[in-house]
Amino acid sequence: MAKVERSSGKIGKTGRRTTGRYRYALGLMAGTSGDGIDAAVIRVEGRGEAMQVRFVLHHQVAFDRRFRNRLLAAMAPATTTTQEIARLHAELGEAFGRVAREAIEQLPRAHRPMVIGLAGQTVCHLPGRAGSRTVTLQLGNAATVAAMTGLPVVFDFRQTDVAVGGQGAPLVPWTDYVLFKSKSTSWAVQNIGGIGNVTWVPAGGRAADVIAFDTGPGNMVIDGLVARMSGGRWRMDRDGRLAAKGRVLESVLAEWLKLPFFRQRPPRTTGRELFGQIFVNAELDRLRSASAVPEDWIATATAFTARTIAASYRRFLSDFSTRKPDRAASRVPSGAARPRRPAQVVLTGGGSRNKTLISMLQAELPGTPILTIDELGIPAQAKEAVSFAMLAIARLDGTPSNLPAVTGATRSVSLGCLCPQL
Repeated sequence: MAKVERSSGKIGKTGRRTTGRYRYALGLMAGTSGDGIDAAVIRVEGRGEAMQVRFVLHHQVAFDRRFRNRLLAAMAPATTTTQEIARLHAELGEAFGRVAREAIEQLPRAHRPMVIGLAGQTVCHLPGRAGSRTVTLQLGNAATVAAMTGLPVVFDFRQTDVAVGGQGAPLVPWTDYVLFKSKSTSWAVQNIGGIGNVTWVPAGGRAADVIAFDTGPGNMVIDGLVARMSGGRWRMDRDGRLAAKGRVLESVLAEWLKLPFFRQRPPRTTGRELFGQIFVNAELDRLRSASAVPEDWIATATAFTARTIAASYRRFLSDFSTRKPDRAASRVPSGAARPRRPAQVVLTGGGSRNKTLISMLQAELPGTPILTIDELGIPAQAKEAVSFAMLAIARLDGTPSNLPAVTGATRSVSLGCLCPQL
């Protein structure tokens, strides 16, 4: 991953002033966990697949508990009103705008972004099946962000892909390809946010050879169970400490692994609609029957994430397969040389901080190097925001940035709609 460099020293001491070679962009991301907003600033040189990216700044702001509860209530299947959704759309626009301004204030004037990529807050994502329509909704008024920052904003990335027949997710595989393409090493770029998703960048491959899909739950089931066992006092299993105290309830895990989602072939996406609070509520009785120890529930949910990630790799990614690859789902580049080094897994997202989860994943993938993206120059929590900053630059350049083989779209398009500066 030689294309990403970490800025050295404090922000403002990252190198030369802006020239015609360099452009700066800011990405804004709010994940399915509903924890808060991440802003990332990048420096870009070049265009399209030749884009060179340097990480500059990460700024993170957490939602307060009351606002987060309102947000979770609006997530499908919603228990709120259209009036409340409209209010959240407006309030999130203001929140994104504030976070963007706070990030920009930390930069020297020469590094002021030329564009903002706004991922928005996904509150509903229902991927289409067998010809049915994909439905997806992101909140956060882009016009408000443009007015508050004085910058153009690219938004509705998912909607653009859906408009040409895609599932609107995953959207970061093109950026993963740009960042990780290598002649000698295959990369599995595994994001562990609320949902887990992987981008497979095969050694020597082209963008068309990338495979990407949702592996299943990331932190969502873990977080939901932690909230239940703590009466809402805790949001997450910090560092995997609770899971480390528990034991995996194999009988429960075996039932979870039978869910139809895990039999689906890519392109596939999922979300809170499947693995959110409804799932947690429905499985509490099963968990309580198997063990009265809440730490065992957390250990089981953590193993659920690790095993579904590893099982997805073995089924769909050739370098991990213990049998002949599923040719209908796994596509290896025809002209690519075999990797000269073992395939590597790089973790992004909040789950990359969960030491117990990483340990379980390593046990599922013995001999496979697993590292975090922090070791490669980008804070794990900033990675998604970095990707949307890259997608915003691609939109300005008119560069197609969805991968039809990944999302199911009928054609490649430049993702996002542009709201001019106000």
